Amino acid sequence: MTDWKRKLRERDIIVGVLGLGYVGLPLAREFASAGVKVVGFDIDESKVKTLNSGRSIIKHVPHSQVGQMVKSGCFEATVNMPRMKKVDAILICVPTPLTENREPDMQFVVKSSAMISTYLQRGQLVVLESTTYPGTTAELMIPILESSGLKAGRDFHVAYSPEREDPGNKEFTTRTIPKVIGGLTSRCREIACGVYGLAIETTIPVSSIEAAEAAKILENVYRCINIALVNELKMVFDKMGVDVWEVIKAASTKPFGFKAFYPGPGLGGHCIPIDPFYLTWKARQYGMPTRFIELAGEINTNMPHYVIARTMDALNERRKSLKGSKVLVLGLAYKRDIDDLRESPSIELIELLREKGAKVDYNDPYIPRTHKQRQHDLRMASRKLSAKMLAGYDAVIISTDHSDYDYGWIVRHARLVVDTRNATAGVRGAGKKVVKA
Repeated sequence: MTDWKRKLRERDIIVGVLGLGYVGLPLAREFASAGVKVVGFDIDESKVKTLNSGRSIIKHVPHSQVGQMVKSGCFEATVNMPRMKKVDAILICVPTPLTENREPDMQFVVKSSAMISTYLQRGQLVVLESTTYPGTTAELMIPILESSGLKAGRDFHVAYSPEREDPGNKEFTTRTIPKVIGGLTSRCREIACGVYGLAIETTIPVSSIEAAEAAKILENVYRCINIALVNELKMVFDKMGVDVWEVIKAASTKPFGFKAFYPGPGLGGHCIPIDPFYLTWKARQYGMPTRFIELAGEINTNMPHYVIARTMDALNERRKSLKGSKVLVLGLAYKRDIDDLRESPSIELIELLREKGAKVDYNDPYIPRTHKQRQHDLRMASRKLSAKMLAGYDAVIISTDHSDYDYGWIVRHARLVVDTRNATAGVRGAGKKVVKA
């Protein structure tokens, strides 16, 4: 502990970040920007090569920032895992997806822990950042790390600090978002808070690793359930001829007791569509039902089907069948102005449209070409927008409301617009061509 206090006081530490994706790279950026030496570990050689050349791999971490990280000498990416022996802290930022049966897929955490155990040194700090169910760190990760022969809390330090990344958020950054931290022991927590305190403005220590794990699950369950509520209200109000977005705007004028959530074509991103089911799975081990979470999940996962049904109805009114129709999906990313398509509802929309026999294209200014994912491989390229091109589609579905789009121009040239985001609100002439979904 004395050595750790000296290292932190003198900022004489090396931080290892395992996984250089949407979570790991912004985290590495903050440490490097604070003058802390960072070694980024990843198994993708092309990604490592790109980063070491000073170029970014994700939109919300600009090339200029990666270039400065490399130029400063504070950042280096590598596939050389034995270099973990030389770092003081290892921060694990790997995916925690769901299986096809909506159960936790912990293979990346397991593989990462096994790899670290091979090179684990006395005195090192290991922190899991991946969102997961309460108990993961203690029940799954620590036993694997202890296969090294070292004892957690005695020979090495363990903590959990959930990532809180929000790509595209211009108000908060990795540095300014408070960092919740739970340690295996009070000493583990103190060291972890000290490490993160070198790069993050505010650290929030909690009493245990499990409390930190549960805090992140609560954050995402809260959003999942409230989004499900407005998605359900959207469908109910549509039957009543009431605009849900107008209702939300009116309700938002109340200065207390109400927080606005907005409907959409389904949930996307790396957290909200997935993490609540981690808690559902864990709760079953205790014989506890999670009815709110399961109902919210059912509503949210049904939203792409609702959008397709609304599209079919709109085409039918125009004496057109969805089968054989040409449909353009605008926006592939899971939310506006980012290049992240993980769990994006646009992907399911495209697959459902294809199943119904439609001919489907997409446009997204941030995703020029799709890439193979764990459960999807669309093999598509973004189509360039033009007035003639828009007019050639039987329906245009606005799935992601990117700021780059000129919605007035789109409505003017498209035959039919299915708007899932209220992006065409206020557009002149929208009433004749636009269907809300």
